[in-house]
Amino acid sequence: MNKVYKIGVIGLGSIGIRHIQNIASVLKERGSLNTIDLIRSGTGKEPGKEVIQHVSQIFNSCDPVPDDYDVIFVTNPTHLHFETIQKFVSKTKHMFIEKPVFNTTEVSLNALHLKDSSIYYVACPLRYTHVIQYLKHLCDLKKIYCARVICSSYLPNWRPDQDYRNTYSAHKKQGGGASIDLIHEWDYLCYLFGPPDKVLNIRGTFSNLEIDSDDLSIYIAKYADMAIEVHLDYFGRKTIREIQIFTEEDTIIGDIANSEIRYLMSGEVISFNEQRNDFQRNEIAHFFDIVEGVAVNDNDIPTAFRTLHIAREGK
Repeated sequence: MNKVYKIGVIGLGSIGIRHIQNIASVLKERGSLNTIDLIRSGTGKEPGKEVIQHVSQIFNSCDPVPDDYDVIFVTNPTHLHFETIQKFVSKTKHMFIEKPVFNTTEVSLNALHLKDSSIYYVACPLRYTHVIQYLKHLCDLKKIYCARVICSSYLPNWRPDQDYRNTYSAHKKQGGGASIDLIHEWDYLCYLFGPPDKVLNIRGTFSNLEIDSDDLSIYIAKYADMAIEVHLDYFGRKTIREIQIFTEEDTIIGDIANSEIRYLMSGEVISFNEQRNDFQRNEIAHFFDIVEGVAVNDNDIPTAFRTLHIAREGK
């Protein structure tokens, strides 16, 4: 008999909507039945048809909710993650937590009272792009001198239906700021190369964006036999998201924004037919593989917490 999942989703921002649609799609493809409850603060916009068609019940955060979920997805603002996990950890077997795991490193993981038998997975969707998977599995990463990473885009364009000044990205206390909002880059770097030995960081607010979070964060990281530069910003008017890898024989560009690999010396270009939702959906499938015991949890809370330390504190 196919697995039947009882799922709760906390928060209904754009990523929560995307996850609900992908959960329904992935589990339907697997022949698994599911119910999805939406647990929300009640202060945001009302769910649309794209959500309602997949949802069984809607609870406000102050309502009593069931305590027998198979999975709870934590997709509310970053600064609420810690208290949300604390509140709901006893009500579910497993959790999927949107990135970044928290907005601060000044917390104790012991205070979460996590269960040894449960899966707690933190989102890291760029790992599942064709570009990063190609670099991970088809490139010889032992012959690298250095790498340069850039993620540059214009914050007001991120969520066209919202005033960027009212989003969590604009506010440091809500977990905003290029340093941790764009933690994807540090996540895939640790996935490819492991954690660095030493990190230097300069960050601040340099543009005319009306925000109190950092709009620029620049890192230099030292490894045993290589170095990495990381540039993260909120003000680039033309989106750039790529990793440049310098080797003895070639310079390899992993262009995540345009989904292609370019070898600058040989001229070879490998293009992937990939849309954003493809790797988001792949991650949901990977998460259920973890829950079902056919894949390893490769980004649990302690792992994501170490990455947060690098992004926030350079260590």
